Amino acid sequence: MLRFNGSVWCNLDIALRNVDQLFRNVTHPLGPQPQGLTVIEWYILRALYEQDGQHASELARAVGRAATSFTPNLDKLQQKGLVERRPDPADRRAVRIYLTENGKALRDDVLQSAEQIDDQITQMFPNGEFETFAEVLAKLQALGEDNVKYEID
Repeated sequence: MLRFNGSVWCNLDIALRNVDQLFRNVTHPLGPQPQGLTVIEWYILRALYEQDGQHASELARAVGRAATSFTPNLDKLQQKGLVERRPDPADRRAVRIYLTENGKALRDDVLQSAEQIDDQITQMFPNGEFETFAEVLAKLQALGEDNVKYEID
């Protein structure tokens, strides 16, 4: 049952916090201890597993974060020895982010944890309801895209 008279925002926020806790429980044991991995660090590693050597701005966009506030996330991953910054040979002003050997060594654990979380969430939706949920999720993600405009009356 939805709370706050069905308020979409309030209920999305509650759901997001609950899912975020699920992610934290799975991601924290990964990575160097005692600090482990935060959820955003886990996202960044996943994006680098798909394409290593991305520009920081591309990486921020890939994980849904503003490039202007992304540097501290990269700093923490670099302090943990999981990524390194290298100058872009084609553009002296740009920096590319690469996985270190330690970052690459976490690949299987990170990807297995992603499957674990996906399976746990998918199992919550019986009888094809997950497909509907995925469609709703895609529409909500599109709210942040420049080419999708929604107006509230």
